[in-house]
Amino acid sequence: MYKKILVPVDLNENGFSDRAVELAVWHAKQSNAELHLLNVLPGMHMSMVASYFPKDAARKMKLDVEKQLQQFAKQHISDDVVYKVHIAEGKAYKTILNYAEKLSADLIIMPSHRRSKIDKALLGSVTSKVVQAAPISVLVLKPQG
Repeated sequence: MYKKILVPVDLNENGFSDRAVELAVWHAKQSNAELHLLNVLPGMHMSMVASYFPKDAARKMKLDVEKQLQQFAKQHISDDVVYKVHIAEGKAYKTILNYAEKLSADLIIMPSHRRSKIDKALLGSVTSKVVQAAPISVLVLKPQG
């Protein structure tokens, strides 16, 4: 049914992405699909942001996050599932959509934060923006409890 599944992973919130990856692994096994885990970093190379950090800070941060994402993948993905990890920079929802297109993904699986209506109005929701703009199916996991 699916060939490539994209799962945006937020490493900052412990346990936030676990269920999404667990479900993605199940779908990958059912479809013999390839999993792609994506972590999106804020735009460190923007001139205003970059001026506050040492020259190699962005590279070191990217390598550290890649190592964390690899460890996360090893913990949550069984050996019988083919997967790749990706680290990117930019606006989260745009980067997720760009990677889905770049990878020719046919499904995005992502968790949704529990946010108040005021938070959504002021901040927007990455998940809702992805759902609205994605040309492919998006499976959204709601918070439990």
